[in-house]
Amino acid sequence: MTYILGLKMLGKPETARKGNLIAAAGMTMAILGTIFFYQGEVPSFIYILIATAIVIGTILGWMIAKKVAMTKMPELVSLFNGMGGASAALIGLIEFEHYTGKTMSIATIVAGIIIGSISFSGSMIAWAKLNGTLKKPLRLPKYNILNNLIIIVLILFATFIAWSGTDSQLFLYVLFFGALAYGVLFVLPIGGADMPVVISLLNSFTGLAAALGGFLYGNMVMLTGGILVGSAGTILTFAMCDAMNRSLVNVIFGSFGSSGDVSASDGASETMKGSIKKTTVSDAAILMNYSQRIIIVPGYGLAVAQAQHAIHELEQLLASKGIEVKYAIHPVAGRMPGHMNVLLAETNVDYDKLAEMEDVNPEFKNTDVVFVVGANDVVNPAAHTNPSSPIFGMPILEVENAKNIIINKRSMNPGYAGIENELFYNQKTSMLFGDAKSVIQSLISELKGM
Repeated sequence: MTYILGLKMLGKPETARKGNLIAAAGMTMAILGTIFFYQGEVPSFIYILIATAIVIGTILGWMIAKKVAMTKMPELVSLFNGMGGASAALIGLIEFEHYTGKTMSIATIVAGIIIGSISFSGSMIAWAKLNGTLKKPLRLPKYNILNNLIIIVLILFATFIAWSGTDSQLFLYVLFFGALAYGVLFVLPIGGADMPVVISLLNSFTGLAAALGGFLYGNMVMLTGGILVGSAGTILTFAMCDAMNRSLVNVIFGSFGSSGDVSASDGASETMKGSIKKTTVSDAAILMNYSQRIIIVPGYGLAVAQAQHAIHELEQLLASKGIEVKYAIHPVAGRMPGHMNVLLAETNVDYDKLAEMEDVNPEFKNTDVVFVVGANDVVNPAAHTNPSSPIFGMPILEVENAKNIIINKRSMNPGYAGIENELFYNQKTSMLFGDAKSVIQSLISELKGM
């Protein structure tokens, strides 16, 4: 019940924190109940090992979660999700010898090993991509055919293990390492722009692996928790695909987001014709000061600069001048689903000021200034105008309809998808180059003097 209540409360920003605490409390009770109400004899040293593992895990998890920067939150999610998959796989490795000859139980175990191992190794690759260790997708020749052959062989091999009744540990570990390899090859070719979808998909894998463990043990808490995580991850995966106007198959087997960054020269791109218009902090502040409606579009650059508190201060200052201000949130802005919502919630931004893409798009045409901070791909008009663009058809924030557009970026480099942004060359666009936090603080200083 606490899982369901917590998950429901996570659906709203104002109750998300409380929902998370309620779900965590439920998990704590489930762990304690499993330990102390277990029917059977357990050696004392096992309890000591369990207690030691809980203490170490709690301390490490607390320290990592407290110290992690908001920009690193997607990496933390991938890392923790991978640990869940690894746990499910390890359960299968340990329990295999106890269920030899029981076809359905062995089938459940090998399925958990495959799914958990894929989730673990895939999450580690996603983590490496998010933190920049793996900066470019690696595509082996005929990688789609190779990946399909590997997963088919794994399924056939797992079927043989389950139905043959073998107790071979060698076969089991071959299956385990094969699934780990597939997890690496599965995520390695996928471009960085698709990481929000991949994270959600791997999260659903972990949930399914946990549910299989619950089915094996007849543990309703583990089964329910796994089903909830798996179903929520699956729903979120398809929601992210819808937000990008692409199928899950295209994300997994496509090439979107595979191109590398394009270097800039003197702040101008060499790959797209047109000229850009630069502006200064002073001119941008004057334009904002005499506006009636301003929409702020936050992106990953805002998180990198740790400028969430500064943007909230700017929003409050503009509001004190009688200017209507709100934030436009794209579903896949940042590096994970809901990244921008979490970022702004950290600064206690009024939730009513956060507008979703479908609601805010009709408002741009009546907006005096759109201030884009670090966002790129989610405001790129190529999604509407360029059929040859990899993002063509992807729903975007239609900021090009606003009367004036100010874009704050550190350089003219393309976004995470490696795709050039046509918006930079729009006649209504002014580029305000510089670190987001410094630029916003300068804007605040200028506005206070007006």
